[in-house]
Amino acid sequence: METNLRPMSLGEILDRTAQLYRTNFVLFAGIAAVYSGVLLVLNLVQIGIAELLRAHNMIQQAKLVPLYSLVLILPLAFIFAGAAIAANNRAVSWVNMGESATIRSAYRSILPRMGRYLWLMTIATFVCYLPFLVIYGAFFVLILLTIGLSGTMAHSGGGTDPYAGILVGLASVGLLLLSFPAVIYAVWMALRYSLAVPASVVENLKARQALKRSVELTKGSRGRIFVLGLLIAVIQIGLGLFTQFFFIVMAFKQHGELPAWAQATQQVVGFFTNTFVGPMYATGFTLFYYDQRVRKEGFDIEWMMQAAGLKAPEPAVEPEPPSAPQIPGSTHE
Repeated sequence: METNLRPMSLGEILDRTAQLYRTNFVLFAGIAAVYSGVLLVLNLVQIGIAELLRAHNMIQQAKLVPLYSLVLILPLAFIFAGAAIAANNRAVSWVNMGESATIRSAYRSILPRMGRYLWLMTIATFVCYLPFLVIYGAFFVLILLTIGLSGTMAHSGGGTDPYAGILVGLASVGLLLLSFPAVIYAVWMALRYSLAVPASVVENLKARQALKRSVELTKGSRGRIFVLGLLIAVIQIGLGLFTQFFFIVMAFKQHGELPAWAQATQQVVGFFTNTFVGPMYATGFTLFYYDQRVRKEGFDIEWMMQAAGLKAPEPAVEPEPPSAPQIPGSTHE
């Protein structure tokens, strides 16, 4: 089995990512197409229901369809996105190690542990975005309390609270200022946990074990991981803007309202965009995971020994200290 296990620079990891993606495009795109296809169907159904309501002059109900559909779309999108990420990690791992992989075998290998991977992603997302939940939660509670207080004063004949606007303005400024450290925290935690999914998929680790494993593997290389993620994000955002530019201009001219045919076309274009660029993160970060194992643990040597039918040496066991000599006639209580 031919592999590419050796310490690589960031440029070499990017080259290897492009090489694997190009030579296994059907495999990686096919895995991502499952998630993109589910998202496409759900969005097309949403558009169809909204248009059906408009045809029956139920305009207000049609406007609420996107809001109600989030209750169904978000959980399903999270589940299928998690499955696609884990399956792509598995496929990249197999291909990088010189093994064969198919779309079916990749999904079949991760389905028995799907709950574990979803739980892992849930924990990592919650930890990364916890400051935003606290900040925005406090902001909206303050807004609701201010609105309630102003309404109470208006009903009692006291007029509106003159300090309500000032309070909302100060809260908005505080929200903006606190968002900067929250962003820094989220990025830092995302870097610490960036290799958790590949570690869980490849090493069969539980969620908390995979998070700890990622923290250990990323030490000393989080700057390189940040640059890798930033470059991939720029590519994905650039392609997304390029493919959606026509619809953005049309929405601007139509004051935010797109006709049904344009919405459906936009979803089809989004399907192809997500299918093509979705596997980039999984490919890049799985390769980075292997690179860190090679650098920190000599995994390339361990793999060559296993391929040659040799076992890695067992860790030495320190001998127990000799017991004290027994004195004849003595007893031990």
